[in-house]
Amino acid sequence: MQLSELEEKMHAFVSSKGWYEPGSAKPQSPRNLAISLVIEAAEVLEHFQWRDDVVDSVEFADELADVGLYLIQLASITGVNLEEAIIEKLAKNQNRHWPDP
Repeated sequence: MQLSELEEKMHAFVSSKGWYEPGSAKPQSPRNLAISLVIEAAEVLEHFQWRDDVVDSVEFADELADVGLYLIQLASITGVNLEEAIIEKLAKNQNRHWPDP
């Protein structure tokens, strides 16, 4: 499945819940989506708290999916072409050097 197809499915889901409607209890603003993205990323970290390996791969995959969905939605509603941004960032990093720790 292409990223654009995932974006369409995500928008269809959010629309079906009424979250894009004015006065929604869950307004899908860039600020709110950025906050939700960070919260979900923290939930990914919980799977590694006090351990080095994932114990429940199904729950871990769910959290990664939440991060991905919020990222796709945030990019979409702010007009960022995420595919292009990723490709450009990879190109920038190609010649970048990071100091060894």
